[in-house]
Amino acid sequence: MKFLLEVTMDDEALAKDPAGELGRILRYWGGNLRHYPLRPGDGSVIHDSGHREVGGWRIE
Repeated sequence: MKFLLEVTMDDEALAKDPAGELGRILRYWGGNLRHYPLRPGDGSVIHDSGHREVGGWRIE
């Protein structure tokens, strides 16, 4: 089984402050994972701080 996280770094918020915005995304999703059973097929869209879709995560 694999946990895959994909974030597009050319988004407006990620281009301005890549380390800060990526850190926020990782903290948010790290804390939010407890709401998922983490089985193959699970996943979700990832949004930046401006609520724009920038990627997603999934379990394979």
